[in-house]
Amino acid sequence: MKEFKNKVAVITGAANGFGVEMAKECVARDMKVVLADIDSENLKKVEADMKAKGAEVLSVEMDVSKFEDVEILAKKTLETFGSVDLLFNNAGVVVAGPTWELPLNDWDWIMGVNVYGMIYGLKVFIPIMLKQDTPCHIVNVASVAGLLTTPSMAAYHTTKFANVGLTESVNYQLQAMNSKIKMSLFCPGFVQTDLHNCDRHRPERFAINRDEPYYESVSYKQGLERGKHVITTGIPVDSIGQSIFIAIEEEQFYILTHPQYAPVIGGRVRNMLEGVNPSVAMFKK
Repeated sequence: MKEFKNKVAVITGAANGFGVEMAKECVARDMKVVLADIDSENLKKVEADMKAKGAEVLSVEMDVSKFEDVEILAKKTLETFGSVDLLFNNAGVVVAGPTWELPLNDWDWIMGVNVYGMIYGLKVFIPIMLKQDTPCHIVNVASVAGLLTTPSMAAYHTTKFANVGLTESVNYQLQAMNSKIKMSLFCPGFVQTDLHNCDRHRPERFAINRDEPYYESVSYKQGLERGKHVITTGIPVDSIGQSIFIAIEEEQFYILTHPQYAPVIGGRVRNMLEGVNPSVAMFKK
C-alpha cells in the first residue's frame, strides 16, 4: 500500500500503547480510523484527540476474545465508512508465571485475546477485503517473544509463537491465490507501553479469583515486578507508528525493533539445525 488518503484503518487495542501510535500515523496520512478497545475510558480520550486533529473517527468498545464483537466491529466499520483497507490486529495481554502454577483462567484469557482475537480478526476481515478486491494490508502484532524463548512468561511465548506461525501461514495462503492483501508481522522487543497494566482490562469472565493461592505467591509478585521493569525501561513508543507505516509502504513482512536480539534469534535456529540442546545456562551469564 502506498496511498492512504481517505482509506479506512481498523485498529484493535487502540486505546493504549501501539494502538494509539498507529492511530496517530493513520490520522497524519488522512485516513479514516476505527478505534476498537475494551478500555472505554481511554478509548473515548483517544477518539476525542483524533477528532481534535480533524480526523474522521469511529470508536467501538468491544472485546476481541468474543467473535461476535469482532463481527459487530466489522459491521459498524462498513456501515460508517463502506470499506476497510488496513487492519491492525494489535490487542494483546500478558501474564507471567510457571506453567504449572498459572491458573487456567489466566491461560483462557491470554489465549482468548492474543490468539483467538487475532484469528477472529482474520476470519472476519479477510473475506471483506477479498470481496473488495482492492490493495489492502494487515499488520498482526506478535512480539520478539514469538521468535525466541526465555525461562519466564511461558504463556506469553505460547501465544506469540502462535501469532508468528499463523501470520506466516496466512500470508502464504493469500500469496497462493494472488490476493491483493499484503501482510506484515510486527515483533517488537520491550517498548514503553501500558502492557504491564493489562490486568485492569480483564473482562469479568476472566477476572482474578483472589481465592487462588497463586495470586499471593512469590511467582505472581515477581512476575508483576519483572513485567513493569522491562516495559518501563524499554524503548520509547513514539517511533513505532512511523516504522510500521514504512514497512507497509515497502511491503515488508517482518518488522523488528531491537537489532540486539538478532544473534539470539539466529542462535536459536542454529542450535536446532546443529542438534544443540537448549540450556538455561545462557540466561545466567
